[in-house]
Amino acid sequence: MKDQLTFLVLLVLQLICVTVFTYDIGANLLGLRVAPVNWQLYELVEIGAAGFLLAGVVLSARMLRRSLTRQKAAEDSLRMASGAFMDVLDERFTDWALTPAERDVALFLIKGLSTAEIAALRDTSEGTVKAQTNAIYRKADVTGRPQLLSLFIEDLMAVETG
Repeated sequence: MKDQLTFLVLLVLQLICVTVFTYDIGANLLGLRVAPVNWQLYELVEIGAAGFLLAGVVLSARMLRRSLTRQKAAEDSLRMASGAFMDVLDERFTDWALTPAERDVALFLIKGLSTAEIAALRDTSEGTVKAQTNAIYRKADVTGRPQLLSLFIEDLMAVETG
């Protein structure tokens, strides 16, 4: 919320500065007659506008740096969660005593691939994949893919809260 307010204030100040400079340039180019303004006040307005623009650059750079830091932290957390998920998968596959072929098929099932897609990737028949899928479900003590997925979701939720 604070960053949004800071950004909004910066945006408004920069729009005011752009208006001041654009008006000044436009008046000079078009030869518009403007009411004379004390040169000291005029200089103060221009110095103030330049100062606000400079402050905008500095604060924008700080906000960008903070944003990039948060992005990196989020990416690191995602990488850690991905690693944790792979650890959970490996642990469950070991507990269920899945063969290497069954591990591959189970991983593809969890990724959401169809039987035909798994068969094509593994260069085997759909019947073989179906048999391996049934063996996985039996060893995991589930009746289908939704229950298989729910086991891992429960494990991840337990890891995050525990």
